Amino acid sequence: MTGRKLTARVERWPIAGAFRISRGAKTEAEVVVAEVTDGAARGWGEATPYARYGETTRSALDLIESVRGEIESGLSREDLQLALPAGAARNVLDCALWDLEAKVSGTPVWRRAGLEPPRPLTTFYTVSVDTPEAMGRAAALSGRPALKLKLGGEGDLARVAAVRRAARDARLVVDANEALTFAALQALAPALAALGVELIEQPLPAGRDEALEGYQSPVMLCADESLHTRAELEACARRYGCVNVKLDKCGGLTEALALTTAARARGMAVMAGCMVATSLSMAPAMLFAQDAAFVDLDGALLLARDREPALRATGSVLHPPDAKLWG
Repeated sequence: MTGRKLTARVERWPIAGAFRISRGAKTEAEVVVAEVTDGAARGWGEATPYARYGETTRSALDLIESVRGEIESGLSREDLQLALPAGAARNVLDCALWDLEAKVSGTPVWRRAGLEPPRPLTTFYTVSVDTPEAMGRAAALSGRPALKLKLGGEGDLARVAAVRRAARDARLVVDANEALTFAALQALAPALAALGVELIEQPLPAGRDEALEGYQSPVMLCADESLHTRAELEACARRYGCVNVKLDKCGGLTEALALTTAARARGMAVMAGCMVATSLSMAPAMLFAQDAAFVDLDGALLLARDREPALRATGSVLHPPDAKLWG
């Protein structure tokens, strides 16, 4: 396909309140949107550059610009995997190309990818790290059936206990965002198991999680910052029982589908994760999330407003995207 035109821009979307993790807080989602047109159809995608991985919106735009000529000359998704490194820039272009292929062919992305028709999914809903009392109130007010609790180190057990009291029947997972030591994890994990926590996400810093090899955690451990693509999967399989696959980390739906297949072949569980972003970011993730043990695609639910059209949400149930949004 030739005769394409590529455009990219930065958008800012306000978050409802603030989103707080162990590394800090933010009040808006800053995303990059790319559009690829061929004169008759438009494909688009959205990505969130992440400072933890050395990304900014400027660096993402620069990477997109570096392949403008190739994209406009007809670069394939397969060749895109080699043209750009994993990350937000490759993600936004990969998703835009998937969408363009669907629009040009009249065949939805799920069918082009050889997948079953997507069905509605129940997502976990994030409770930002705060005092135990505040997190308990947030959990109670949310009324959500599945909650993901951000942890911060000291006082974590009290935080989780407060949420469990406020949401006795909710599924719970916790996310330390690299904030724990191995000793702290060993002390905390049995108590979390007693509170019915199903998963502990990224307890130790990435690159310093060798201590997890051989550790029999009473709660399944999940790699997030430690895993980006299939390149890290072998090491993660020795340390974790689950992997958090995010489009912005792995660089798009093409790699996400391959990564989830490879993880399951190793007997690992999959969490389908996201950054805080609009429904345009969540829509492609709905496809690889279909068979995930943990669906964490609440990014748009955390915003003060979403783009239109948006994913239809009934409480925590996300419905497959309409083609007018993506795919």
